[in-house]
Amino acid sequence: MNIIPQLLVAGTNSGCGKTTFTLGLLRSLARRGYDLASFKCGPDYIDPKFHALASGKPSINLDLFMMSEEHVRATYARYASKATACVVEGVMGLYDGSQKMQGSSAEVAMTLGLSVVLLVNAASSAYSTGAVIHGFKTFKPNINVVGVVFNRVASENHYQFLKDAASDAGVESLGYIPKTASLDVPSRHLGLSLEELQKLDYFPDKVADLIDAHVDVVRLLELCTIQKPLYREEETKVTAQPLRIAVASDEAFNFVYPENIRALERVGKVQFFSPLRDSALPQADLIYLPGGYPEFYLEQLSRNTDLRSAIKAYAEAGGKVLAECGGMMYLCTAIIDEEGKEHEMCGILKNQATMEGMKLTLGYRHVKTAHLTLRGHEFHYSKLVHEPQEEIIAEQTAATGRKVGTYMMRYKNVIAGYTHLYWAEQNILELWS
Repeated sequence: MNIIPQLLVAGTNSGCGKTTFTLGLLRSLARRGYDLASFKCGPDYIDPKFHALASGKPSINLDLFMMSEEHVRATYARYASKATACVVEGVMGLYDGSQKMQGSSAEVAMTLGLSVVLLVNAASSAYSTGAVIHGFKTFKPNINVVGVVFNRVASENHYQFLKDAASDAGVESLGYIPKTASLDVPSRHLGLSLEELQKLDYFPDKVADLIDAHVDVVRLLELCTIQKPLYREEETKVTAQPLRIAVASDEAFNFVYPENIRALERVGKVQFFSPLRDSALPQADLIYLPGGYPEFYLEQLSRNTDLRSAIKAYAEAGGKVLAECGGMMYLCTAIIDEEGKEHEMCGILKNQATMEGMKLTLGYRHVKTAHLTLRGHEFHYSKLVHEPQEEIIAEQTAATGRKVGTYMMRYKNVIAGYTHLYWAEQNILELWS
């Protein structure tokens, strides 16, 4: 099948119900027998896990700040070429980017040639939504907004006002989701295990039932059906002596981009281990400790003295380690919880991470080392107690070029920092050059 439905679900703003609608649509399409490919605009790790729950397939990030246009197209094509329908969930409002609309959902839609279905929160509004829809439709004429779905609609009579508004704005109304008190995405704190995620399986079904009853899904798919992208599988080149790469993966450490793992597989054999449960490290030439929520599992991590000791011995012997955010916290001497209690960690970085006085730090990052320029993002509530004693090996700036107060540190062959890195287009091993 060379022509398949492909769409981007966008919102007027954050919190309008994009994720709820996307989960319901994915489950509705899965129940209809579609082989789905789902994607999330932006760097978020959480929504893709819910997408996977709804569709039964992995969901992939598409981010025009962290990725080149060519890489976004190739990544999309890799998964879309094997699917019979593709759904991309946008981020924030349709046109919101790191600077103006740079990297926005709209820019992703343009890059991939996707039609946009706009989700509008209709609570406490009626015919005035026509002005909003008209603005989104005409603000950038090269963005193809083909239809609108209304969320939090009070009644069929309310929907008729909204439908008239959409018609007068020149955009087809595809239906609505009724206002339902319990229709919020369940706890978005990860650290969710696969078992815990599966307990939430009722939610996509619940939304899919509402979508099937109130949204013209067949018409939505008709409006978004386009040529499937071509994809030629690249030849995988593994190094002459493949590296052994150990990746932490459990409830505490699970903020991983699948494309980063694909990049690691090009240079070696990837094995997974659990800092929560395993007592020994796999044989490894490189350890990757990604982010996650170690703060939810401090006692369990601290009790696993065998693995903490093994990681420290590996690092002190010159083993290569890359640690991001929660992984970096795990390498500190201790993590201090919200109540001020210290929990002993690996003791490789001569610092403590604290959850006391939590304050959110977030944003895109340019990361420039002597040999490599990377991009990534920060999202954390913790902070380091002291200025790092370790060597600072990178200059980090925000998307706007503003300097930021976080660091990439090096101790022996341990490289650590708060930034979640995206390296699928580069050779991450150059960090140790």
